[in-house]
Amino acid sequence: MGVAIRRAGEGDRADVVRLLDEAFMWDPVSTWVFPGEEHRRRRHGALMGAFFDLALGEGYIDITEDGAAAALWWSVPVAAAETDAEVDGPAMLRQAVDPENERVEVIGRLTDAAHPTDRPHEYLHMIAVRPDRQGEGLGTALIAAVLERCDEEGLHAYLEASSARSRVLYERLGFTGAGAPLDLPDGPRMWPMWREPRETT
Repeated sequence: MGVAIRRAGEGDRADVVRLLDEAFMWDPVSTWVFPGEEHRRRRHGALMGAFFDLALGEGYIDITEDGAAAALWWSVPVAAAETDAEVDGPAMLRQAVDPENERVEVIGRLTDAAHPTDRPHEYLHMIAVRPDRQGEGLGTALIAAVLERCDEEGLHAYLEASSARSRVLYERLGFTGAGAPLDLPDGPRMWPMWREPRETT
């Protein structure tokens, strides 16, 4: 049986942010950004909310009909013109979410530096599956739906895998390594990954 997927809107914000908060609370990258559990429980949801807003503004959010899984995608054009270069996204995100936490800005700078800028692509920023529903193929279904469109339209796709386990899943979907891994200072490793569109018949 197929997985029913729909496009999320502003009215889904509370539910999707709650899902992201729950799914990523103990993720290695989240625990690096917010090393103290008490502080993480206070501020992590605000970061997930900022990511929801960015995805809604820069791309789109797909959600399973039952709300158990969601994927945040950005539609990334070729590198912005010089006039846009003065916008400091990582610093603005830190100021909005957790001004005293340098790591919010550090991870943004590291991922921005690794992100390809020479070709338009779909960027899978985050994908979350409710912990009690993991292993059912919901995440794969969300990704595959977009990759099918990428293949039809000749679009590339990009992401950063935040664990060796997720990297294996993405490799199965056609992603390959895109440059050197990202090593967060005294923290976990992330793997930039790129996918060329496949020819459709």
